Amino acid sequence: MVRITGIVETRREAAMTIERLVPEHGLDRSAIAVAPEAGASTVGTEVAGAYAKRGEPVASTGGDAALNGRIAVSLDSGTGDPGLIRAVFEELKAADIRLS
Repeated sequence: MVRITGIVETRREAAMTIERLVPEHGLDRSAIAVAPEAGASTVGTEVAGAYAKRGEPVASTGGDAALNGRIAVSLDSGTGDPGLIRAVFEELKAADIRLS
């Protein structure tokens, strides 16, 4: 079985990828792994998602962390059609698609 991994830049892109794979294509959510690409936290200080749309400031808790890296979204090819999984990663502009 082949593990397919798509590397995305933000948590939002990871969530969008999961939304395409699970509700739209019927893949099992529990079969999808999401983790920082380099093992470090991906917390950041950029306003995104719902906060950006509302235009409201986000309260700082102090000691803002820098954005530390990209996010890997992975699943085994046995969970679904590998071509479909790859197509979703490509459509959502995954920076890197890996097979292992």
